[in-house]
Amino acid sequence: MKDFETLLSSHGLSAILNHIHAIVILAEKDGALIAWNRAFEPFKANFPADGKLGDLFTDSVDTQSRSQFKKMERWVTHIFPGEDKQTGLLCDCMLLPLENEQVLFVAELINSAPKLLDKVDRLSKQVEVFKNESETAKKLARRKEVEMSGVMAQASEISHVDALTLLPNRRKVLRQLEDEVQRAQRYHTPLTVSILDVDHFKKINDTHGHLAGDEALKQIGQILTDCIRHPDMAGRYGGEEFLILLPSSDATAAADQAARLCKQIRETQIQTAEQILQITVSVGIAEYQPTDTWETILHRADGALYDAKVNGRDRWVIKNPQT
Repeated sequence: MKDFETLLSSHGLSAILNHIHAIVILAEKDGALIAWNRAFEPFKANFPADGKLGDLFTDSVDTQSRSQFKKMERWVTHIFPGEDKQTGLLCDCMLLPLENEQVLFVAELINSAPKLLDKVDRLSKQVEVFKNESETAKKLARRKEVEMSGVMAQASEISHVDALTLLPNRRKVLRQLEDEVQRAQRYHTPLTVSILDVDHFKKINDTHGHLAGDEALKQIGQILTDCIRHPDMAGRYGGEEFLILLPSSDATAAADQAARLCKQIRETQIQTAEQILQITVSVGIAEYQPTDTWETILHRADGALYDAKVNGRDRWVIKNPQT
C-alpha cells in the first residue's frame, strides 16, 4: 500500500483527485477550508466565503467537533448543495486527521437506485421515530418509578400513623421505644418514658357519646404535637392512653413536661356538637435503669400511672424500681 501511495504522489495526485467524482477537501482542524478538488466546485458556488465543513451538513452533524478527533472517522449523511436545505445528497463521508493537525475530508456520493434511496430515507425516519419513542418511554418509566416511590413512601407513613390523632401509632411508638432502650444501654444515656391517660374517659363516652370522646382524643393529640419537643416523641398507645418518649432526659425533665401538659389540657375547652367539655389527664413516669428492658420500663410507667389515678387524677407520678 505504501508503494502505491508513493507512485500516486509522484505521478500527479492532484490530477487524479480532480478527476474523481468524490468530494475531497483539505481543511484546518476547526473546519476552515484550505483547498478542494473539482467535485466540490458546484457546492462552492453557493458556499459562504468564510464557511466551514459543518456548513455542508444538517445541524445534527457536528463536523467541527469531528475534526478534533485524533483518529479516522467515517459516517453516512446528507450533503446539501449551497442553500438547499431540503434535498440533500446521500454521501459516504470520511474524515482523516493529518500529521500537521489539518484534516482531509472525503465524501463519495452513494449512487443508489431511487427506490433504495427512498427505503434508506424511510428507515432513517423510522429510526428517528423509534429514538423519540424510546426517549418518551424512558421518561414515562422514570416518572412512574418516581410516582411509585412516592406512593410506597406514603403507604409506609400511613401504616405507622394513628388515623384519629395523626400521631405515631402503637406499633411505631413501641418500635421507637425498643430502639431508645438499646441506645441508652449502649451509650449509657438517660431515657424517660411517660404514659398519659385521659381521666374518666369511659364516662365521657357514656355521657356525651363516642364522637365527643374522639374529639377529646384529637385535641390531646394536637396538644402533644404542639408541645412535645424534638427529640421527644409522642404516640397513641391505645384507647385513651398516649406514650411519650424522652431520650437524653431524666425524670425531672419528664415531670416538668407532665406538669405543663396537665395544665394545658386542664385549661383546654373541647367543643362538641352539644356542649363544651373540660377534661384532665394523669401521667405515669419511669426513668430508665441499667437493668431495664423496654417491657420493664413500660411496666413501671404504667404502675406510676395507676398511682396517679389512685391519688386523685389530674397529676403525675414518678415510679422508680425501689418505689
